[in-house]
Amino acid sequence: MTKENNALPLANGGKIRFRIGFNRKQLCIPYGVFLACFVIVPLFLIVFYAFTDENGAITIENFIRFFTTPTTLTTVIISILIALATTVICILLAYPVAYILANSKLGKGGTLLMLFIAPMWINFVLRAMAMKDLLTLIGVFGLNNYVNVIIGMVYDYMPFMILPIYSVLIKMDKSLIEASQDLGASPLKTFVKVTFPLSMPGIASGITMVFMPVMTCYVISDTFGNGLITIIGKLIDEQFTTFQNWNMGSAMAMVLLVIMLVSMWVTGGFKSEDTRGTNL
Repeated sequence: MTKENNALPLANGGKIRFRIGFNRKQLCIPYGVFLACFVIVPLFLIVFYAFTDENGAITIENFIRFFTTPTTLTTVIISILIALATTVICILLAYPVAYILANSKLGKGGTLLMLFIAPMWINFVLRAMAMKDLLTLIGVFGLNNYVNVIIGMVYDYMPFMILPIYSVLIKMDKSLIEASQDLGASPLKTFVKVTFPLSMPGIASGITMVFMPVMTCYVISDTFGNGLITIIGKLIDEQFTTFQNWNMGSAMAMVLLVIMLVSMWVTGGFKSEDTRGTNL
């Protein structure tokens, strides 16, 4: 980004020209500083505390305690199962909604989409409390704490599954569907062979946006589980705030980070938005 300015006319009629501008690399400096201060440095601190004890000595005792404590392992398993159940239910409910919105012929797809996205603007604690009161009012709340937690998670994270699927479906090349129909494929076969495979990047993005946050959202598990269900996010919070054990808390955060990276690696193969159809 440069700009030429004329200045200081010379006696022979010439002019001295000079440039005022910024190199594109210089524009990245603020972002680099922000990234270093709020991402790299905190991550370095987590790694440092995870592999040291309270005296600063290097050790892997924190990880050994994590994987040898039955309570911790049980909490991790419960967290994964709740996250899996929530993610699967969100996919089953969000895909039809996103499909209908993307194929709406009323020209109101954007308006209808806002009806599902608007709750995200409200504080999620307030939404959780409102849903809890609603479930209590209709007599459903209290039947099973795990079911209550999953309902709360699905309610809170449903928009995060609808939006990426809708974004992929709305950009899908409609000519592929028309070509499939011209070749004699039934609507069901067209969906299975064309629409669904092309929407996999949206599903993969939705899984990433739902699965890991559910494992750490202990506010909903406390609210809907009556404080009787503990997920991995709650354990990490207790280590930092209640027990003041930053070393163990950092080790747990490291394990959670590894789980996140594995889940991203598993879903990463579907994130390329390929617009080619599959074989009919």
